[in-house]
Amino acid sequence: MPHNVTAICPGTYDPVTVGHLDIITRGACKFGRVVVGLIDHPTRKQTLFDAEERERFLREALQEYPNVVVDRFHELVVEFAHRWDAHIILKGLRAISDFEYEFAMAQLNRKLAPGIETVFMMASPEYSFLSSSGVKEIAAFGGEVDDLVPPPVARRLRELFPPRG
Repeated sequence: MPHNVTAICPGTYDPVTVGHLDIITRGACKFGRVVVGLIDHPTRKQTLFDAEERERFLREALQEYPNVVVDRFHELVVEFAHRWDAHIILKGLRAISDFEYEFAMAQLNRKLAPGIETVFMMASPEYSFLSSSGVKEIAAFGGEVDDLVPPPVARRLRELFPPRG
């Protein structure tokens, strides 16, 4: 892939996991710039963390990658891509269930903006089970999430859901 291409990697990142970071950093090796698009106010789900905190988690986790930018958005993904002059939407896939949803979204985005391609990157095997909702559920029941999320996220989850017992 050309290193002068900008890709966007949109999501709620509630919270960011090491699986998200794997896709973003692998994308940063393939594209000249990766813009991590943080959905400000998602319509599909209620977030545990507000946009400011989710943005801070992402910025801290990605600070050593000079070609990765974090930006919030509250418009169509393709409009966000146009704003950054990006022609690639980078999405991670874990399982066939992800594919069904992401395939439909890719087709809708292609209808809205034919010049923007969706590129799917398979999750690394060690992260193929990992989801933000799973992390939140584990934390809510007092489980250990230190190896699933960046340290600031793990600390914050422990504050919100103190260990039981």
